[in-house]
Amino acid sequence: MDSGVKIAIVTGAGSGVGRHSALALLDLNFHVVLAGRRPDALAETVALAGERGDRMQAVTTDVCDPESVKSLFRAAATIAGRIDLLFNNAGIGAPVGPLEELSLSDWQRVLDVNLTGAFLCTQEAMRLMKAQDPQGGRIINNGSVSAQVPRPQAVAYTASKCGLTGLTETTSLEGRGHNIACGQIDIGNADTAMGGRVASGMLQANGSTCPEPTMHVENVARAVAYMASLPLDANVLSLTVMATGMPLVGRG
Repeated sequence: MDSGVKIAIVTGAGSGVGRHSALALLDLNFHVVLAGRRPDALAETVALAGERGDRMQAVTTDVCDPESVKSLFRAAATIAGRIDLLFNNAGIGAPVGPLEELSLSDWQRVLDVNLTGAFLCTQEAMRLMKAQDPQGGRIINNGSVSAQVPRPQAVAYTASKCGLTGLTETTSLEGRGHNIACGQIDIGNADTAMGGRVASGMLQANGSTCPEPTMHVENVARAVAYMASLPLDANVLSLTVMATGMPLVGRG
C-alpha cells in the first residue's frame, strides 16, 4: 500500500450510518477499515462498494473489549503505518421505560458500547496519531440530538450521548497541541434500523405517542464526509443533521 494513502476506521460499519459513511469516505480516497461485531454484515458493506471494495478491510471487533480494540488498530496501522480518521459510530439503544425500571445490566450495556467503546477507540487513536509522522489526525463521534434534548424514558441512551459530548470536547482540547481534531455529529431521525423506528410512533414529552418525520441516511453520510474532508487546521466541533420536520426545537 502506498504510504500516502489516507486510512479511516469506522466502527459499527456493518449497517446504517456506519455503512453509508464508510462508503462515502471512499469518495474522499480513504482506505476504510470496517469494524463491527458481525463479519457477515461487514462483508455486505464491502460488497456494496463494488470495484472499490479493494479499498476496504473488514476487522471483526467488539469495541467494549480493550484487546479487540487494540487488535483493530494494529490491523489498521499495518496498511500504511498511520491512522488519519476515526469515526466512533458504534452504538445501541435500550428498552424504553421509566428510569426506575431500567435494569442495571441494560444501563451498563448501553454505556459500555456507546461511551466506553468510543473512549477505548479514542485512546488507541490518540496514541497512534500523536506518535505518527506527520503527527495528527481526526476523530468524529456519532452523538445524537438526545445529547441536546432528551426523549422521555431513554435515560441510558441519553446519558451515554451526553457523556460522548464530554469525550468529544476533552479529546478536542487534549488533541489541540498534537494536530488532532475532534468533532461530534448529532443525528436526528435518520431512516436506519435504529433511528427509523420513530416513523411508527414515538413517546412525546406530553405523554402522547406520535409518528415523526425521518430523513435518508445518506444525508448523514454526506455530513460525515464533509467533516472528514477538512484540513486539520479546521474542525467542526459540533454539527446537527436532522429531519427538518422532527419535533426537536420546542420539544417538551
